[in-house]
Amino acid sequence: MAGMALCEPRHLYNVLNQRWRFPRLAEPRYLCLLDARTQREYNESHIITARRIEQSPTGEYLVPDSEELGCVRYCVVYDCKTSSLDCCDYEEEEKGKDAEEGAAVQYAGSLQQFTRHPVLVLKGGYKRFSACYPFLRTQKILWMPQELDNFQPYPVEILPAKLYMGNFKQACDQQIQKDLKIKAQVNISEQPATLFAEGSKYLHISVPDSLEANLFSSFATICHFIDAQLDCGAVLVFSSLGISRSSTVTMAYLMHSCQFSLKRAWDYVLKCKMNTRPHRAFVKQLSDWETQIYGTTITDISEPNY
Repeated sequence: MAGMALCEPRHLYNVLNQRWRFPRLAEPRYLCLLDARTQREYNESHIITARRIEQSPTGEYLVPDSEELGCVRYCVVYDCKTSSLDCCDYEEEEKGKDAEEGAAVQYAGSLQQFTRHPVLVLKGGYKRFSACYPFLRTQKILWMPQELDNFQPYPVEILPAKLYMGNFKQACDQQIQKDLKIKAQVNISEQPATLFAEGSKYLHISVPDSLEANLFSSFATICHFIDAQLDCGAVLVFSSLGISRSSTVTMAYLMHSCQFSLKRAWDYVLKCKMNTRPHRAFVKQLSDWETQIYGTTITDISEPNY
């Protein structure tokens, strides 16, 4: 069995907002998001692209296409507010607990035999996720392939409600800035961008995405700017495509302010944004930054991962 695991709301948010050439939500074997709440709750509002779990006339949960589950990369189940995988916590209906609480764990248990990866149970359920990301709620039930192709992802979340990483198009989207409460931007592209929130702060480090580009000399300035702005609101770090330059300075920040090694920062950012790929010159600059911070080289960048 593939097993089960809890899924933090931030992880599901990032899964929903991955993009390569097209949004990854358009890939049929990418995400199976299942809502275990009542029909009424689902109809009122649910997480985008979620399907409600079907039940038999006797009230038993029905398993979706087992072949689909066997191929899907992420299978995520949520109910109203489950926060533990311990089913024993939920057998207290007679004591006044919500009968729907714990449904996600029970259903995930029946799915794990069909999946290659652990079935994820959303921690805190719909209640917590929708409180963090109200803009990802919807009443829409059917998504056509063209609609998924045209879905506009949000920047990925690096630090909950504080630090985001994205591309130039997202940085210039007024609705995204409003939804994420962006109060400061760090622009690592060569083009200037626009801030919409009154009193917002802006740092522009114009650097080409080339092997000759020097980001190392700006790491300290960027890290100090982000630290100074996080108390005022969320910060968005972005570059043209949000793949190389923005991920480089995001890793540099995590190394500086969160005491991450380069390896830990690399793995962390890659989990947030799956197509993260600083080019080789930036990897060397990150290694030099690690050495400057810790007085020694911790991460071996000769390994194939880098």
